[in-house]
Amino acid sequence: MALIEVKVPDIGDFDEVAIIEVLVKAGDTVKAEQSLITVESDKASMEIPSSHAGVVKELRVALGDKVSTGSLVLMLETADVGAAASATAVPVAAPVATPIAEPAATMAPASAAAAVVAPGPIEITVPDIGDFDEVAVIELLVKVGDTVKAEQSLITVESDKASMEIPSSHAGVVKSLLVKLGDKVAKGTPIAVLEGVGGAAVAPAAAPASAPVSAPAVASAEVAAPVAAVAAAALPAHQPGTPSAALPHASPSIRKFARELGVPLAEVKGSGFKGRITQTDVQNFVRTVMTGSLQTVAQQAKAPAAGSEGAFPGLLPWPKVDFAKFGPIERKDMSRIKKISGANLHRNWVVIPHVTNHDDADITELEAFRVQLNKENEKSGVKVTMLAFMIKAAVAALKKFPEFNASLDGDQLVMKNYFHIGFAADTPNGLVVPVIKDADKKGIFQISQEMSELAKKARDGKLGPADMSGGCFSISSLGGIGGKYFTPIINAPEVAIMGVCKSTIEPKWDGQAFQPRLMLPLSLSWDHRVIDGASAARFNVYFASLLADFRRIVL
Repeated sequence: MALIEVKVPDIGDFDEVAIIEVLVKAGDTVKAEQSLITVESDKASMEIPSSHAGVVKELRVALGDKVSTGSLVLMLETADVGAAASATAVPVAAPVATPIAEPAATMAPASAAAAVVAPGPIEITVPDIGDFDEVAVIELLVKVGDTVKAEQSLITVESDKASMEIPSSHAGVVKSLLVKLGDKVAKGTPIAVLEGVGGAAVAPAAAPASAPVSAPAVASAEVAAPVAAVAAAALPAHQPGTPSAALPHASPSIRKFARELGVPLAEVKGSGFKGRITQTDVQNFVRTVMTGSLQTVAQQAKAPAAGSEGAFPGLLPWPKVDFAKFGPIERKDMSRIKKISGANLHRNWVVIPHVTNHDDADITELEAFRVQLNKENEKSGVKVTMLAFMIKAAVAALKKFPEFNASLDGDQLVMKNYFHIGFAADTPNGLVVPVIKDADKKGIFQISQEMSELAKKARDGKLGPADMSGGCFSISSLGGIGGKYFTPIINAPEVAIMGVCKSTIEPKWDGQAFQPRLMLPLSLSWDHRVIDGASAARFNVYFASLLADFRRIVL
């Protein structure tokens, strides 16, 4: 056994940074590259990893301490004698991501720093961010029309190990933003275009130290078991990964941990240094919500300790079967999308009192019109689908019945004056719900084109959080597969969802004879806490009438 010192690696041009989280304690066994502490400057938060594996013998830092490159973090007992020797000689074994540093005189000659910038458009790009191929944009700090100073932060980006703010290299007025929330950016990616106001250009920012990005945050055993048992059934409505208006005060690993559990960090009160959100805060939030929202779920979470193995109180435990004794089996891990959507669907089904109304819409004339449109616009490359018409019909129905365009917030209803319509998209990895934003302001062709683009991104696994957030009402279509009716699960925090199945030719009496008509089955699920049965029936009838005669859409 050998005792080695683990020190802060090169963190760039920062003289000192504050410790805002201590992630280990004496006696803990840590792996190489496991995060030990989280530090924060005015521009970024970053996690300092261990250079070796071993057992923590003594912590040499505490919350609030200031550290810099070479500061002693802890003493680690390791069996790797060779590693201990090398650690003494070279204290920096695994550098971590450093944010964009302050301008360094060595990075550009004085003549360049003093160069005069003529007024005109200036493209601002992402500077050198080390070894990261791509990082996600999690916060936009400016908007078009804002006047910014040189070195003022424009966006916040995040990797597995660090979040950092990207500053402007020039002063000016923001003419256009070239990135949006959820986008992936890398060195050289254009961020914004400024209208220069003249003056001196700043020297390029110093390059941050490189960092390993292969060590994602892992949920601890303490919270994994109860969360798995309840399948997040009582968590509040939340789109994992959706950035809030103000970035929660939490480290990258804590934000990742919260996204995996579906916890909205904006609603979590931090107990750490300077109000920092800790892993314990996230765990306590889950427990509190389960206790306050659904008593049976809280009891279910305690059930495993009592030997009932996750069953609801009063029910038999979930059967444990050795399937292999009956024949050959194969075990497969669920995809990440199915894990997240499954937990959300379970929560929504248990918490929301669902009622589903079924009806039929006569789409004979509308389908003929759709086919005619596609023939006339064949060269445009945009194929109009029936779902595009249903999205426009949903907007009209939401305007007529505004309680369907609401969300519950405690004892209040949030009535929305915008119309973002989600549509369920089936992918090889599971179900996702892209959202058509401001559908009321778009025509059938534009909606069809956006749907096609979003569906492709979904199949390719490239949908970002911004593509799936902000929905008011969702449509789940099984028309390409079959079926008659089903009970779609409401996509919280929405209060209703429309399910449609495959249309069929059916005989309908016109008063004199039976006529063949193309009928589309509708299944409207609604939240009985917000909507009553009469309103739901009227909504369904009105929705069907719009599809039967689309001229009503202009009334």
